[in-house]
Amino acid sequence: MLRIGPIELDVPVVQAALSGYSDLPMRRIARRCGALFALNEVVLDRIVLARGRHRRRILDVTPDDHPVGGQLMGARPDEFAEAADAMVAAGYDAIDLNFGCPVRKVLGRCRGGFLLSQPKTALEIVRCVYDAVTQRRPVMVKMRRGMDDSAESERHFFEILDGALALGVAAVTVHGRTVKQRYVGPSDWTFLRRVKAHVGDAVILGSGDLFSAEAVQRMLAETGVDGVTIARGCIGNPWIFRDCRAVLAGEPLPLPPSVAEQRAVLAEHYQHAMEVYGERRGSRIMRKVGIKYSVHHPCAGEVRTAFVAVRRAADWQAALDRWYDPAAAWPPCMRHEGPGDLIAAGAE
Repeated sequence: MLRIGPIELDVPVVQAALSGYSDLPMRRIARRCGALFALNEVVLDRIVLARGRHRRRILDVTPDDHPVGGQLMGARPDEFAEAADAMVAAGYDAIDLNFGCPVRKVLGRCRGGFLLSQPKTALEIVRCVYDAVTQRRPVMVKMRRGMDDSAESERHFFEILDGALALGVAAVTVHGRTVKQRYVGPSDWTFLRRVKAHVGDAVILGSGDLFSAEAVQRMLAETGVDGVTIARGCIGNPWIFRDCRAVLAGEPLPLPPSVAEQRAVLAEHYQHAMEVYGERRGSRIMRKVGIKYSVHHPCAGEVRTAFVAVRRAADWQAALDRWYDPAAAWPPCMRHEGPGDLIAAGAE
């Protein structure tokens, strides 16, 4: 059991906020496959506060999308707080503050991971947001283990961590890479173990290098964190949530999804995208989604090429019919164990 404020999860696994991916269609599919708590893709506080279609879509929380967390990114405490209040009013079940994004453009605008170098500003943001939504929704914080590997960076990390918990945040997600690392090199799970030992009973979620249910199980066992957030490991792989449920319950790891199962999920994901975005934009979005899903197909390279060529709805349907014919005699499907690492079903 994982508890984040009033949110109770029977499996300690959360779908992370994923820029450009964890929209409503993806969250619906993640829930279909076993994820109870999912985070919306990170949004700028200023977009939440501005008028227009982007704000309307962000604040349109549907009845079937709960519990859902809204992740915010920005630079000014007052704008963070105002945007958090708007998201709570719209129906989000938790507010997550992004202090970890390593993208250079974000850092250059004093947002995301940059705030790990500014403990006073970071904690003022936490205080303002907590005051704005207090007693209504839990506040969470997403951090990396520092800007870099320097002693000063580590001191800043723990100053922000301790201060955020003292202010009342319900959970802190810690990614085991530094901002400087971005996505290069291994996530430092020993640091996660140190963090959990340091905070005691406070809720810590671990993140980094979680591309399989076995990796999730190892992180929980090796670090003692209370739960995990799965990020890149669930893009195009919603079945990882089903696998986590099985493995953490002591059951055998399920077989990789058959081509027929993949087709059913892809078709459902596509339908949700059409409902949310319309045919023209939805087809463009599903092009990149299909590319991510293709890694599980026994003919992954050819399927990826087919999705790369998608330009309109007819192209999408043609790729689905050609490569996901459930009546075809496909070879065994592949299991996605990590970036670029595919293992044939039964081969491990």
